Amino acid sequence: MDYLWTPWRYTYITSAGKAPVCIFCELQRSEDDQHALIVHRGEHNFIILNAYPYTSGHAMVVPYAHLDRLQSLPSTAATEMMELSQRLVAVLMEVYCPDGVNLGMNVGKAAGAGVAGHIHMHVLPRWVADSNFMTVIGEARVLPELLETTYRRLKEKF
Repeated sequence: MDYLWTPWRYTYITSAGKAPVCIFCELQRSEDDQHALIVHRGEHNFIILNAYPYTSGHAMVVPYAHLDRLQSLPSTAATEMMELSQRLVAVLMEVYCPDGVNLGMNVGKAAGAGVAGHIHMHVLPRWVADSNFMTVIGEARVLPELLETTYRRLKEKF
């Protein structure tokens, strides 16, 4: 029998939903953007890599304000969120040459939000047939590069 080792997932599995503080609020206060995986800081939002990505390049646009409802986001922050999402899509298209891009929010735990208390926009590149047997049957993802590499590639475009 073959084994797939993904020890980096253990932190996610054992800590999901148990954090006493909001991970996005905690990371935005970091003075080390590279360690926090923050690619870009805007006036109202920041762009951060997903630490547990579905694909290489999976990033999120996150408002600084700790809000759990999209309708609570001030229009200036909502406008910037969309502008940063547009810019991020352009960068992902240039860097990764994907066949498409997924953008979306999971607002609330019932909708699948991993961080239900702090809204955020997922932006991730997709390729035709990238949902292969590893993801569907093996429940594992195969990423061709380290997060540090993804960070460097996106950071230089911002």
